[in-house]
Amino acid sequence: MSLTGREGSSPSPGTCSESPAASVSSVSEVSRIRSLRDRVLVTLAQIGADPADDEDTRAGKALLVLISVLILPISLLWAGLYLAFGSPVGWVPLVYFAVLLASIVVFSRTHDFARLLLVGQIAILLAPTLSMAPLGGFLASGGVGLWGILAPLGALVFSDVRSATRWYVAYVVVFLGSGIAGELLGGVSPVVPEWFTSTMLALNITVGGTIVFTLLAVFASQRRSALAALRVEQAKAEGLLLNVLPRSIADKLKAETQTIADQFSAASILFADVVDFTPLAEGLPPTEVVGVLDRLFSHFDVLAERYDVEKIKTIGDCYMVAAGVPSPRPDHARALALLALDMQAAMRSVDEVGHLGLTLRVGINSGPVVAGVIGRKRFLYDLWGDAVNTASRMESHGTSGRIQITRATKELLEDEFVCEPRGTIAVKGKGELEAWYLVGRRANAAAQPGVHPKEVRPPEVVPGV
Repeated sequence: MSLTGREGSSPSPGTCSESPAASVSSVSEVSRIRSLRDRVLVTLAQIGADPADDEDTRAGKALLVLISVLILPISLLWAGLYLAFGSPVGWVPLVYFAVLLASIVVFSRTHDFARLLLVGQIAILLAPTLSMAPLGGFLASGGVGLWGILAPLGALVFSDVRSATRWYVAYVVVFLGSGIAGELLGGVSPVVPEWFTSTMLALNITVGGTIVFTLLAVFASQRRSALAALRVEQAKAEGLLLNVLPRSIADKLKAETQTIADQFSAASILFADVVDFTPLAEGLPPTEVVGVLDRLFSHFDVLAERYDVEKIKTIGDCYMVAAGVPSPRPDHARALALLALDMQAAMRSVDEVGHLGLTLRVGINSGPVVAGVIGRKRFLYDLWGDAVNTASRMESHGTSGRIQITRATKELLEDEFVCEPRGTIAVKGKGELEAWYLVGRRANAAAQPGVHPKEVRPPEVVPGV
C-alpha cells in the first residue's frame, strides 16, 4: 500500500502565505499609529492644564478639549459641503468653528474650564439647531439640530443634573422652534439636493451619535470609578471603626442616634500592667517606647482575638480586656483566666515577647457591669461599675509576675484552675479584700466547650515601627 506524502508537502498553487517580514512590518505600523495617538492625546491633555488641578478636574479638561478638537474638522466639513452647493447656511458652521477655536486658544492661556464649557455649550446649542430654520425644517436640514443635544449632555458630564436639566429645556425649545419655523417658512434658495440631505442625515446621526456615546461612556466609567473608590473608602472606614468598637456596637451606632448603654449581670474584667515601665521609658527614645508597647500590646491583641474576648482600651502601659461583653457568655471568667495565663507565659517566652525583658502584673474580677459608648468624637466603648474598679485594684495591688483574682472570680474558676490563697489585702476605697493568685489549670481539668482558642494569624510587622 502506498501512502500519499503529507509531510513536507509544499503549499498548493494559489495559497497565500504572509512572510515574516510583512508580519513584522504590520505590527510596527500599528505600534507607530498607537504611539502617534498617545502623543496627540497627551498634547491635548496639556492644553489648559494647571498644576494645581486635582485628578478629576484634569480628566474633565482633557475630555472637553478632546471633544472640542474632534468637532472642529466636522464643522469645517459641514461648512464646505453646504457652501459647495451654494447654500448660505454653510457660513454658520464657519462661525461656529471660529468661536470654538478661539475659546480653546483662550482656555490654553487662562485655564478657565467653566468659560470653555459655557462657550462650547452655547455654540453647539445654537449653531446646529438654528440652522434648521433656513434649511427647511427637521428632515430638510438633515437632522443637523441633533448636535444641540451635546449642550445638556456636556452639563451632565462636566457639571451637575440641575444644570443639565436647564440646558435640556433650552435645547428642546430651540430645537422645536427652529424646526417648526423651517417647516412653516421653507428653506432658503438654493435648496440642496435630496440625496445630499439624506446623506447628511445619516452622517449627523452616525457622527453625532458617536460623540454622544463617547460622552455617556465616559460618564458611566467615571460613575463606576467613583462608586468603586467609594466602596474602598467605606471598607477602610468600616475597618477603622471595627478597630475601635465591637462589631455589634458599631452596627448599633450606625443604625441608632441615642446613647448606647447596656447592663450585663455577669462579666469578667482583666487589667494587665507593665511593672516599672515608667522609669524604663524615661531612658528610652520616644519611638522606642512606642515600639515596645506596640509589639507587646499587638501580641495581646492576638491572644484576645484567639479567646474571643473584647479589648476595651489601653491606658499608658496598662491593657484592659473583658469577657461577657458586648455578647454575654457563661464562661467569661474561664476565658480571661486562659488569656491571663497565656499573657504571663508570653512574657517568659523568647519566641514571643519575652525578649523585651518586661514583667506583667495582672488583676481579674467578675461581676455586673454597665457598658456603652460615650462622647461624640473619638468614640470609646467602655465599662463602668464596682466590678471594674475592683479589677483595677487587683492589678494595682498585685504582685509582679502573678495573676491576682477576687473571690467572685475564684469561685468561678476553682473547679478547673489552681488558685493559691494570698490572704486579705488592704484596698483603697474597698477596705480588706480576700485575694488569690491564679496559678494554672489543674492537671486533671477536662476541656470544656466554648472557649477553645481560635486560630489567629499574628499581625504583620511593619518595618520602621
